[in-house]
Amino acid sequence: MKAIILAAGVGRRLGKDGQIQPKCLLKFNGKSLLERHLNYLRHYQIDEVVIAVGYQAERIQDEIKALGAENWVSTVYNPDYTKGSVISLWTVRQHLVAGDDILLMDADVLCDRRIIERLVNTNIPNSFLLDRDFEPGDEPVKLCVKDVYLVEFRKQVALGLAYDLIGESVGFFRFGNAAHRLATRIEQYVADGRDNEPYEEVIRDLLLETPETFGYEDITGLPWLEIDFPQDIQRAQNEILPQIEIAENV
Repeated sequence: MKAIILAAGVGRRLGKDGQIQPKCLLKFNGKSLLERHLNYLRHYQIDEVVIAVGYQAERIQDEIKALGAENWVSTVYNPDYTKGSVISLWTVRQHLVAGDDILLMDADVLCDRRIIERLVNTNIPNSFLLDRDFEPGDEPVKLCVKDVYLVEFRKQVALGLAYDLIGESVGFFRFGNAAHRLATRIEQYVADGRDNEPYEEVIRDLLLETPETFGYEDITGLPWLEIDFPQDIQRAQNEILPQIEIAENV
């Protein structure tokens, strides 16, 4: 199994904390988000890690070396990192078609390692993660479930959409037999000039085309937080990190 981490963005919404370094290098209790991700992935015996880098790429490469992970972790440079995240996914497309099961991860998430465990051990070949306990609003990327199928994956859910269950997507995914289709659809987006789109739109296309090929793991109750805004840093430090540390020390 291979992990692909998307870490090319600038992090403008984070203010100065997102400008002085890539978000994946934010530290909590002395460990960067990247170090935590790599520790978890090593714990679950992931064979290879590929990181899409862009903004201050050399600092991420320095962190990889400092962690002694350069023989296991490689980087792919996205020179158009100020465009949509679909471009980052496009830069690693060769890894999507290599035949491995893929863990696709946003780099800017502080999380309990059991969230990674759910994706590693799931029997769902193409899996989302869904958290039913979320704050409504325009920012969370929502997952909607009708009967047993995922029927929507977007920040904005259309009025009148019928669903039985709604939750927030964590920003981590597993792709088995859908990885090759994901690469093909990314190529179409770039060819059509849709390079300012978020990568979630590509995944949404695949989901709505063949909902029967996707499923989800419910991770409600496990602590995690995507770090986008300055207040997220405080919440991560004061609320999420203590929960993670308690779980790791049990």
